[in-house]
Amino acid sequence: MGKTRSLNNVIITGSTGMVGEGVLIQCLNNPEIDSILVINRKPCGYVHAKLKEIVHQDFFDFKAIEDELKGYNACFFCLGISSVGVDNETYYRMTYSLTMHVADTLVKLNDNMTFCYVSGSGTDINGRLNWQKVKGKTENELTKLPFKQVYHFRPGFIKPIRKQKFAHNFYKYINWMFPIGRKFFPNGFCKMTELGDAMINTLYYQSERRILEGKDIIKLGKEFS
Repeated sequence: MGKTRSLNNVIITGSTGMVGEGVLIQCLNNPEIDSILVINRKPCGYVHAKLKEIVHQDFFDFKAIEDELKGYNACFFCLGISSVGVDNETYYRMTYSLTMHVADTLVKLNDNMTFCYVSGSGTDINGRLNWQKVKGKTENELTKLPFKQVYHFRPGFIKPIRKQKFAHNFYKYINWMFPIGRKFFPNGFCKMTELGDAMINTLYYQSERRILEGKDIIKLGKEFS
């Protein structure tokens, strides 16, 4: 499949977290991305000619910034919380309800938008664990929205980009495992660069609704390189 160049203006959420920051870095470095809007509760600390940042506290109320959310053809949704130490009601609100509110808002404001959602390896609406079910429900409901296309990314172990500011500290001590894991469990190990590139490459499809596991992310990340 050939690449058709068009104007690519993307919104990224969660850029003060490891995944969102990594996706932001790949978008900043990719000449195919023309402009980037990041929406955070605190500044991400990046400055670039094609980057605009909105610091906004309430992701359940975008009325004050709705006009600034128009004119984008993609959202790379990397915002999320861990289920560890969080009660089920809070996790549901911050995972399902928040994601759906953002998605509902963006789909009304932008025609022909691609929505990429980072759920995670093991997501399963019929799973045993609460987080699996909640993220599975979120995936299912996002797929029903009238976006141009919807992709659900299910990475496992992600190798961060060197010198990421928001990478979890424990990666410093376990990165040595990556080559071994990649060799024996390739579906569960991908690089942050591959994840970011895969999201960017979704923009070159016309109408898709897909779930991407580790191998799929790696493949799509190389699709147009």
